[in-house]
Amino acid sequence: MTYKMIALDLDGTLNNDDHIITPRTREALIAVQKKLGVTVVLASGRQAPGLKREADALDLAKYHGLLLSYGGGRIEDATTQAVLFSRSLKNELAVRFLRHLEKFSVSPVVDNGRAIVTTCAYNYKVQDESHNNNMDVLTVDNIADAIERAGVRPIKILTAAQNETLVPLMPYIREGFEDEMDFVQSAPWFYEGMAKGVSKSKSLARVCEQLGIKPSEVMAFGDAQNDMDMIRFAGHGVAMGNACDELKAMADEVTLDNNHDGIAATIEKYFEI
Repeated sequence: MTYKMIALDLDGTLNNDDHIITPRTREALIAVQKKLGVTVVLASGRQAPGLKREADALDLAKYHGLLLSYGGGRIEDATTQAVLFSRSLKNELAVRFLRHLEKFSVSPVVDNGRAIVTTCAYNYKVQDESHNNNMDVLTVDNIADAIERAGVRPIKILTAAQNETLVPLMPYIREGFEDEMDFVQSAPWFYEGMAKGVSKSKSLARVCEQLGIKPSEVMAFGDAQNDMDMIRFAGHGVAMGNACDELKAMADEVTLDNNHDGIAATIEKYFEI
């Protein structure tokens, strides 16, 4: 099988535990673009600005790579910076959900496209998200009020809490909103709420159709629950060695972990670079 697209989750997959792309993995991904014309897609739950560092490291602007951010809520051409797809939450729905979250001991993480909006810059995971996504932090008295006043239509809303707190709350967090939003746990400490029908696989399907690439010609790599639909969509779905058990069970292949060049090991096996 000739693979024409490689889709990559970032944290825990493309990046090692020190949050960098190792030289061997970087070289393999640049080689498939340069020598074989493979389209590389960064497919992440991160906000759009958070993909820039990895996109630059892999020369995606040079090779028309794609940036799939917000868990599939936005797709951008890395070369032209054209937004190929975007689907956000209606302002009224976002405000209603943020008021609902006030009932729980959690930290909502929502952005206005430029900054993370929060009641305290040091709420759980706010600084991490600010750093990872190259976004400022905007402190307000009430998040829902600020989003309503500004008319912001967020692409997604994160609920952050320690895993032991978050998991028992998830059924109550989504209660009353399941007909309007889709939810996925993207990390032990994150529960994501997005517009209905948004996912990594659905966005990959959109760009594949535009580019004339069949799902069977896609190779995808991931490590977490929010990568499962992407792994299922791809002709060859690869779970990292550090992936969750559910993802490993459904993947076509389990490679080495993100600290030992699992992506490069698989690319070197299937591509002549």
